[in-house]
Amino acid sequence: MLVPRTLGAVTIAFSAAIMARPHLMAGPSGHTAPDGSVPRDTRLLMYAIGVRDMATGALMLTAPGPAAMRAAVAARVACDIGDALVFGTRLPLRRQRLTVGAAAAGWASVCAYSLRHIPTDPTPPPRRRRRVRLNGARALSSRRTPGAAAPAP
Repeated sequence: MLVPRTLGAVTIAFSAAIMARPHLMAGPSGHTAPDGSVPRDTRLLMYAIGVRDMATGALMLTAPGPAAMRAAVAARVACDIGDALVFGTRLPLRRQRLTVGAAAAGWASVCAYSLRHIPTDPTPPPRRRRRVRLNGARALSSRRTPGAAAPAP
């Protein structure tokens, strides 16, 4: 699961970068002021995106097992597909839509591909039945679960 964990770490690093320097994302999406500064409302949006992406990156980095890792990667892919759809269709200029939409779609694709590097959960072994003797006769019985009532004598 090294590939998805690495992608999680890269996601965290990039998210921290856009939170520290909102211009990294605001510039390509056309959300800068005429003087090149990033308006307050846009900075807040970049912080919110950064926090969301840091959270999904942290899930990918720390997922305890294959099922949790698949869920974390699926969440990351869903976020990126959403970004690709929204920014790729709603930004004002075609160049912005293509640049930001392609970046989000590309990252979604890379993360989706990383699902191949997550091992499948092993199927549990079949439950064995044990033989018990009842009044000298053999019978098959499932193991009792804790707290279950004992059979009558």
